[in-house]
Amino acid sequence: MSPAPILLFTYNRPSHTQQTLNALLNNALCSESELFVFSDGYKNETDKKGVQEVRKIIHSLDGFRKVHFIENTHNLGLAENIITGVTRVIGDYGKVIVLEDDLVTSPYFLTFMNEALDMFETENRIGHIHGYCYPLSELPEAFLIKWTGSWGWATWKRAWQEFNPDGKALLNEIKSRKLSRSFDFNGKYPYTRMLRHQVKGQNNSWAIRWNASLFLKDMLSVNAGRSLVKNIGFDGSGTHSSSQDIYATNLYTRKLSINIPVIEENEAARKSIERYHVKTNSFWAKVKRRIQRHFPRLPYN
Repeated sequence: MSPAPILLFTYNRPSHTQQTLNALLNNALCSESELFVFSDGYKNETDKKGVQEVRKIIHSLDGFRKVHFIENTHNLGLAENIITGVTRVIGDYGKVIVLEDDLVTSPYFLTFMNEALDMFETENRIGHIHGYCYPLSELPEAFLIKWTGSWGWATWKRAWQEFNPDGKALLNEIKSRKLSRSFDFNGKYPYTRMLRHQVKGQNNSWAIRWNASLFLKDMLSVNAGRSLVKNIGFDGSGTHSSSQDIYATNLYTRKLSINIPVIEENEAARKSIERYHVKTNSFWAKVKRRIQRHFPRLPYN
């Protein structure tokens, strides 16, 4: 196994970046892996100090096979930074593992990602690997699903070539093929609305376009059934994060078995995630969280 290069996208959060790097360094394969750090330029003087502190951290890195520093002189924004960064590296290496600066990984994250990259390298129906998992104990250790998550993921050049950055074209195709309900987990999570907002300029999500691109090509993702990734960005510090974390999960600190004998979507896993979306994103679930936020001592459980 030749480990895939790791791409880390950073901005202005030195503490989060340090935690992300510390966790990566606890992975056995880090010393065999090349790391590409894409440090985005600051938007204004307020963000400048944070960006400079992050760059001090990354320039002191040791423990990887090789570290490449890409420091943008101006602010690209997360979407453009990721799209251009992945395109640049995947063209040379054929595969990548992608992290943002607020993701803490399990010691077996790189092992899982690289094993799956090697195992399914020539399986054209699979285009994505995802290391985060919702806190659902009934899932198998690894499963296939027609959905792409963005919290610690990997892909191949052959799949990234299917990425369509044109959100309007993606939205029109989903509508014309009457796929919105399926795309939205049987109407339980508003992915189509997210894509519509991207088209309108109300968000600049690369992830919703990647999700839609592979969905429309009927491509599957290998998903960890125990979370190898923890998002520490739900503290209000990030450009695209909120102050509440409804997806909190504990890191799984053992090796996962990738036992997928048939290349087809795991319908039971999809149903489990659909039920989780109902639990966390229904109208009453949102009302309950709002009440708990304002009155944290009241017993609503």
